[in-house]
Amino acid sequence: MQPLSCRSCGTCVLVKKNSPAHTQVQWTTDTDRCAELAQSPNADRATVLTCLQLRDSIETAVRRGELQVDAP
Repeated sequence: MQPLSCRSCGTCVLVKKNSPAHTQVQWTTDTDRCAELAQSPNADRATVLTCLQLRDSIETAVRRGELQVDAP
């Protein structure tokens, strides 16, 4: 897994791209800094939440060659 910071809020996560369509994200800090997740009605975080800004940051890093996609 590779560290990556969200370009919007700066939250750092660990990311692994197993394929262009599959992304594994591990949060290393609390999600409170993420404005998109903070506004979610699921305050208990029992479900998997998605932050579109983080997803965009990941895809941008892939396009720039900063994040490797593992080929099967």
